[in-house]
Amino acid sequence: MKSTKLHVLSLAVTAALAPLAHAQFGSGIVFDPTQSAHAIQQITQASQLYTTAVATRNQVVTMYNLAFQMAQLPQNLAARYRADWSQWSSLQATTDTYGNTAALVNALNYGALTSARQGYNSAYVQAQSYPAGGYSSLDSRTQATVANQYATSELAQTATTNTLATLGTIRSDSQSFASKLANLESDTFSTDPNQQTTNALLGKINSATLLQIHSQQDTNQLLTASIQQQLLAQKQQIDAQNRALNNVIYFQQNFPTTMQTVNSGVSDSIRSISLSTTGH
Repeated sequence: MKSTKLHVLSLAVTAALAPLAHAQFGSGIVFDPTQSAHAIQQITQASQLYTTAVATRNQVVTMYNLAFQMAQLPQNLAARYRADWSQWSSLQATTDTYGNTAALVNALNYGALTSARQGYNSAYVQAQSYPAGGYSSLDSRTQATVANQYATSELAQTATTNTLATLGTIRSDSQSFASKLANLESDTFSTDPNQQTTNALLGKINSATLLQIHSQQDTNQLLTASIQQQLLAQKQQIDAQNRALNNVIYFQQNFPTTMQTVNSGVSDSIRSISLSTTGH
């Protein structure tokens, strides 16, 4: 290419100077150095433009080859890195002897809060309400104990129904989520150059990030449900401990009165027995 460039340059110089040489030695026209210098300058500029154009072309070709190479995915990438993952499956009750299991299974599969409440009401033992006037007839200490136990039961029902709804919603959405993961995996391992461009790669990265966030949200919901159950168990323990402490305090406060009543009753009984024996 370099020799071709020099040959073209020499031809151009010869063509430019030929009329001048002819004018100098045969036509009577005087040689003009200024015009010759101007012609040589134009030829030099043209040569520089040519060199720049060739360099630009080489750079464009190099960039194209690099882009083409980057757009080619290794043919065995899918075979080397594709992995299966576990998927949620719908629950199926093997038996429903008394017809109170289907609603609970339905709640675990689809997650509606209404279905969760129906499943809870059908499959869990329900606390009965006190009859009219029964609660008010209790002393204040017994009323406090009963109210505490009802609060624990109602809190357990709320936490359980919400957990059922959460699990059912995650399981219901799992099929759509698995489909999106499969599409992302297929595009990632695709050998189609259109799937390996910079924009396509950025789109897949963003999609993977969003799917990961969605999965993390499901995990957070499960952790929240687990913490709710732990709080319920902790409440039951606290209630039992406080109830035991209250019993101890009640015993200490009422022990003298109780013993006095017992002693008085025993004394009266002994006196009564003694009088009846003497009189007899």
